[in-house]
Amino acid sequence: MQSDPETFIAGLVDDLTPVTPLRQRLGMGWAIAAIATGSVGLVLQGGLRADFAAGQPDGMGILTAGLFLLLALASTWAVVDMARPQVGSRREGWIWNALMAAVLPVSALALIGANLLRGEPSGLLMDGTICLKFGLAWGLLTAGVLVLWLRRGAPAQPGRAGLLTGVAAGSAGVFAVSLYCPHSELIHIGIWHGLTVALAGLAGWLAIPRLVRW
Repeated sequence: MQSDPETFIAGLVDDLTPVTPLRQRLGMGWAIAAIATGSVGLVLQGGLRADFAAGQPDGMGILTAGLFLLLALASTWAVVDMARPQVGSRREGWIWNALMAAVLPVSALALIGANLLRGEPSGLLMDGTICLKFGLAWGLLTAGVLVLWLRRGAPAQPGRAGLLTGVAAGSAGVFAVSLYCPHSELIHIGIWHGLTVALAGLAGWLAIPRLVRW
């Protein structure tokens, strides 16, 4: 056993090799590229929604697309930062974006309840499953990039990292869907688009931690 502290420390570091540091802007660049690729891919697959293509975008369409894009970027930023654990670091900015986006499903549920109380149809159309499937599928691009980024780092909270990765991927998928989906009704957007983010977040929380543990 080495008795000289300097010799002992030197022996510990002899076999160490330098590694490329994780740069947050690089991770964000990859994620943004994935979001853009998913959006372009879905538009090429299904076409741009008519009001956007005509240069007369519906206000509700712009608002909801912007909300989900902000949530995608905020949660992505948190995930990218979680690959570099830091003492005292706080990554809670995404929560405010999530709360703003949560207004949509809450309002949609309130409208459905009001319709049912009046004896009217709920207003929820089952064709929204198409948006759900497309959003989850194209969001996988963002999820894949973020998982690879987390594996390069050392996330100290794999469960939280998985949840946020799912939220980021689901929100990115919903943003892509917003460019294609012809519906601007609050009930459709709140339920089907909101459910996409919720399911993606749950899937990320359950599946991703085992992929990024170290």
